[in-house]
Amino acid sequence: MYQDLQGQTVVITGAATGLGEAMARRFGQEKANVVINYYSNNQNVQPIIEEIKLQGGQAIGVQGDVSKEEDVKKLVQAAHKHFGSLDIMINNAGIENEVPSEKLSLADWKRVIDVNLTGAFLGCREAVEYMLEHHIKGRIINISSVHEVIPWPHFLHYAASKGGVKMMTETLALEFAPKGIRVNSIAPGAINTPINAVKFANPVLRASVEDLVPLGYIGKPEEIAAAAVWLSSSESSYVTGITLFADGGMTKYPSFQGGRG
Repeated sequence: MYQDLQGQTVVITGAATGLGEAMARRFGQEKANVVINYYSNNQNVQPIIEEIKLQGGQAIGVQGDVSKEEDVKKLVQAAHKHFGSLDIMINNAGIENEVPSEKLSLADWKRVIDVNLTGAFLGCREAVEYMLEHHIKGRIINISSVHEVIPWPHFLHYAASKGGVKMMTETLALEFAPKGIRVNSIAPGAINTPINAVKFANPVLRASVEDLVPLGYIGKPEEIAAAAVWLSSSESSYVTGITLFADGGMTKYPSFQGGRG
């Protein structure tokens, strides 16, 4: 537990399911104020809000498409209206779809870039503007992916978006460090979230992914949430501009494990 997060206000995009949901619940355990952004699935939001309140935190749900400027502005406004501040912004919302690169349509390209990269940009920009205006030494966390460094055929648009998130994070961290605003990324590897549920339900496919993870298992959303609260807390006060790889070692060339190669 991080006592300094109690009463802090955090906006988490794409927080109705998966990694976002796990982070929302964990910040609730830290007794934070949580703005839960969701795109369309609001059925799961109320149970998350109720759990956060039981844990001693506060929470609201706010619908919005992070690729739309006005919707991201609305998230920051909701944080200020309901909780009086914005201390932590977590740009988590993301999408992917598999398409061979030569068949990738402009529409598919734009949709993934709009959500994953432009959405993160809008979240960063609005958060920084608010923090500067209110003299808040805030924290921004962008949820990236191991595919900011690992090429991923058939997911060209996704890998490009995450590569962009990496450089955006580092640039913003450098630019706003003098103002005390810390900007970092978390790059998950293979995590057991709804987007991966079908793949990981197949024992053969699951085993093939586990073989890419030196630690030998598929990660849990709660393990990413743990990284998020640490990066948001004063325990990481001297950390900015990094990508924290929470990937079980996936980025460490597992094919060479055991002296192979």
